[in-house]
Amino acid sequence: MDKKAYLVLENGDVYEGFAFGAEKEIVGELVFTTAMTGYLETITDPSYYGQIVCQTFPLIGNYGVISSDFESKKPALRAYIVREWCQQPSNFRCEGVLDTFLKDSDIPGLYGIDTRLLTKTVREYGVMNAKITYKNPIDGKCPELKDYKIVNAVKSVTIDEPKVFKAENAKYNVVLMDFGAKENICRELLKRNCNVTVVPSFTSAEQIKALNPDGIMLSNGPGDPRENVEVTEQLKILCKEKIPTFGICLGHQLLAVSQGAKIEKLKYGHRGSNQPATETKTGRVYITSQNHGYAVVASTLPENAQESFVNANDGTCEGVTYTDMPAFTVQFHPEACGGPLDTSFLFDKFINMIQEDKKNA
Repeated sequence: MDKKAYLVLENGDVYEGFAFGAEKEIVGELVFTTAMTGYLETITDPSYYGQIVCQTFPLIGNYGVISSDFESKKPALRAYIVREWCQQPSNFRCEGVLDTFLKDSDIPGLYGIDTRLLTKTVREYGVMNAKITYKNPIDGKCPELKDYKIVNAVKSVTIDEPKVFKAENAKYNVVLMDFGAKENICRELLKRNCNVTVVPSFTSAEQIKALNPDGIMLSNGPGDPRENVEVTEQLKILCKEKIPTFGICLGHQLLAVSQGAKIEKLKYGHRGSNQPATETKTGRVYITSQNHGYAVVASTLPENAQESFVNANDGTCEGVTYTDMPAFTVQFHPEACGGPLDTSFLFDKFINMIQEDKKNA
């Protein structure tokens, strides 16, 4: 018989459902994602560190578990919520079922609740803390909810030591700063003939310069970008070297902060594979994959920075191009896997920037 489980929200709301995955009580920051596919990429995305993730798409797990689709070695999210999970997946690549994977990863799951209502609540009240428990909280009170805060997020998901990945026909050497990097960033660079040296977030500017990179990638990652003071100080130093640089998501935010821009926390963030971003120069709208709860405040960008993309829904900053150095960044994921791939051309733009820099060296 399925075991009852309860989701208690910081605003006092209680949702009754059923447990799957690991059985453990946890507290986390409740967010939702509107992605309709790619649940494995969602579960293994390090940017969800410290968060309880609710899927708005109702049926999850129908193609099982496929390890080659993972974006990291293990999940970093706190818990996973779905309307219904498929217990008998069907796919020729399937290696297992979602319930077993969550159990093995020590991640609790919750199903059978009204995820539509839950999402509407988060949209109305904003992101809030929540708790999964197996005891019926009659009054909906959990004092510990107000105390929970995501801290040391990047330090918790970055690699411990550098790793090198060799391309078959290597032409360039790229350093990827790992703030919680999705593995498809590395794959996209390898496809474009780049040797990739992945370095921990705490790597100094001097250590990166010693690797003599042709380009630098700043990865995605979790948490409040303002927490990473040491990283932004190193980025200030690196910017003076004029090395071609491409930043994604948290990397986009950290480079902006290093140049003096401010950060704001969004009411409920942008999470999903169907987020529209408008290119300011052309007016063209791209459908993008996103996962972030903070944004660069466009009005605080310095004179050397131009806004290149804006979110078509709320007008927040989605991209920046720098005029005094070979650098550009985007808030969305051009390496999106499983999709959409509308903005994968930005990796080609990065390679072209490297080529131009080598010509002018």
